[in-house]
Amino acid sequence: MASNEDKPAAKEDENAGSWKDSIFNPRTGEFCGRTAKSWGLILLFYLVFYAFLAGMFVLTIWVMLLTLDDYVPKYRDRVPHPGLVIRPKQLDMLFNRSQPLQFAQYVQTLESFLQHYNDTEQERNVACAAGGYFEQEGEVGEQRKVCQFKRSDLSLCSGLSDSTFGYTEGRPCVLLKMNRIIGLKPRGDPYVNCTAKERYVQPLVAVKLLLNKDDYNTELTIECRIEGSDLRNNDDRDKFLGRVTFRITVKE
Repeated sequence: MASNEDKPAAKEDENAGSWKDSIFNPRTGEFCGRTAKSWGLILLFYLVFYAFLAGMFVLTIWVMLLTLDDYVPKYRDRVPHPGLVIRPKQLDMLFNRSQPLQFAQYVQTLESFLQHYNDTEQERNVACAAGGYFEQEGEVGEQRKVCQFKRSDLSLCSGLSDSTFGYTEGRPCVLLKMNRIIGLKPRGDPYVNCTAKERYVQPLVAVKLLLNKDDYNTELTIECRIEGSDLRNNDDRDKFLGRVTFRITVKE
């Protein structure tokens, strides 16, 4: 007859065997409560399931890419109207016209910016007729031609006849550039126009400030707007939408 001391030991062995069987049961061949066949079916299910999800993701991306153009954004409603920027890129300009070092940075900025507008560079482009749009038809990805915009067209503000762009005489030049908007065709007669593509440089409007002695030694606030068309220039949320404001002080 077994003694009472053998019973706790038997229970401990039984508990240990039950715990081991929950990991791997040699009698049924189950691992973590499942047979090899059950584990195989589960792994096959998840393999097929995730392969299906990956295929759906790739298919969705492929269909989306078919709707995109390599050269034109699909949605352009966030920037429907162009803004204006100024060269030099200073909205506060202060210089003495009799001290060249004070305006040398402005002159250098304009000279560097206009290098792409040199006549020798622009003669490689097409001499387009004024007053109309230069539209081109062709296959997607085909190289387009661009219109000429020569530096010499800026007259006194070209830097060709006056290398200081009028800064020494107290009548400085600034360049206004309208931001490029793809597909823009404004109604009316805007003062600047935009096209796009290879070797393209945006058209400019040169402004020569005809200041006199009464204007010297005074901070002047200058605002330039696009007029003569339906392009917006009065949006209070964007001070550069169709307009640009800068300050200039010329000391004598």
